[in-house]
Amino acid sequence: MSESPTIDVFVPLDAAALSVGAEAVAAAISAEAGRRGLNVRLRRNGSRGLLWLEPLVEVATPSGRIAYGSVAPEDVASLFDAGFLEGGKHALALGPTEEIPALKRQTRLTFARCGVIEPLSIKDFKAHGGFAGLEKAASMPPAAIVQEVADSGLRGRGGAGFPAGIKWKTVAEAKAGQKYICCNADEGDSGTFADRMLMEGDPYTLIEGMAIAALATGATKGLVYLRSEYPDAIRILKRAVALAGEAGYLGANVAGSGKAFEIEVRTGAGAYICGEETSMLESLEGKRGQVRAKPPIPALQGLFGQPTLVNNVLSFGAVPWIMAHGGSAYNAFGTGRSRGTQPFQLGGNVARGGLFELPFGASLGDLINEIGGGTRSGRPVRAIQVGGPLGAYVPVSKLDLPLDYEAFAAAGALLGHGGVVVFDDSVDMSVQARFAMEFCALESCGKCTPCRIGSTRGAEVIERLRQGQEPEKNLRILDDLCETMRDGSLCALGGLTPLPVKSALTHFPEDFGPKAGG
Repeated sequence: MSESPTIDVFVPLDAAALSVGAEAVAAAISAEAGRRGLNVRLRRNGSRGLLWLEPLVEVATPSGRIAYGSVAPEDVASLFDAGFLEGGKHALALGPTEEIPALKRQTRLTFARCGVIEPLSIKDFKAHGGFAGLEKAASMPPAAIVQEVADSGLRGRGGAGFPAGIKWKTVAEAKAGQKYICCNADEGDSGTFADRMLMEGDPYTLIEGMAIAALATGATKGLVYLRSEYPDAIRILKRAVALAGEAGYLGANVAGSGKAFEIEVRTGAGAYICGEETSMLESLEGKRGQVRAKPPIPALQGLFGQPTLVNNVLSFGAVPWIMAHGGSAYNAFGTGRSRGTQPFQLGGNVARGGLFELPFGASLGDLINEIGGGTRSGRPVRAIQVGGPLGAYVPVSKLDLPLDYEAFAAAGALLGHGGVVVFDDSVDMSVQARFAMEFCALESCGKCTPCRIGSTRGAEVIERLRQGQEPEKNLRILDDLCETMRDGSLCALGGLTPLPVKSALTHFPEDFGPKAGG
């Protein structure tokens, strides 16, 4: 009697999936297949980013992968009974994975492989276009690589949206015996998880992007500053770096280029301020994470005083696609000066939270209502914070705001790392404003007075407003404090904290009084 064919079943190993029982689901599938004498090969992929469907189980069939979710261990026996190994019908059946509406409407460039491949399989990675950009770059002059990045219109995905090509060119043209590539993976903004998803689900994309940057700039040493709260990402990325070295994509002869580049993974201790590039460099040098005054800029005097290219995970992650397909192809996506795609991370009080990679220019309302399905509570949306804890609160009257850097800046907001946190009409915006000041006080490195003292006084003033104490006087004091912090702080932590505070005051003034909860 011939043995039944082996069937691939995919269960994510992403931290979000693990947090809702993916490990138990994987164990249940293996056990059930064993009891039934079926040949199932369990494959552990990253997450597709459709977090409300996790654990999302997929089965490889002759007609493509079929998805089931959310799967609990107690669902596994009924899935086998329904013939899910052949894509059978079941209450949890979602049909072909690529046809799930929230996935189908995305434009996945950076995250094209995430959730598709086994994260540590170089064979899988290459079969889906991996290392094509690096192999192309290995035969190009450094200036030509930099030009492709410039032509793409790629801007830093960490916050300020600074053109990546200018930063790369500055480091490439700097004269020094040692240059560094530093990846800021200290993903500390509320509502953000794209860095973690990429490092857990497709780590070679980050490695490839950093290696391309090394070839472009002449750097021979790379460091990834990864937050300690991401143990799975740390483990996977460290293993991926080792395997990439063994395969010749890192080391003395990167992809046959004749140039050397090594990557080291460093773990941060959880300080939000180390997401600021100069504070991160201080930490990498073994010092307390404090902001440096600029100039000099890190591109000229960065790590250990040497020219250093600092980008974040999403910036480096976009580069392999750009190199493989050309800068002009990437530039064809997006709107205005915001080119390419952005992985938006949708969270908070939302029905369908997750990661959605879209070209710049889609509206905030479409992201929240059409893709996200509105609030989880079913109550009306009242406010949306975009860009992390330093981002402005956007009222529902501005849901037609296009998701691009300039449109947000014109509205007094910022896109930042692409985190979008939704609040329904039960939110007290004076509490949110007070939290912004409290967060700044807690996370300040203490180096500059406006941030260190201003944030503490700001929280006190907002509380006095909430108590109804001398509202006109305290509003003037708060306005002065915000102006001082904005103009006098050394970095964006103190400089941007006024943004959520002022936006809450502007759009939700009725919450700043004794009726707000006293």
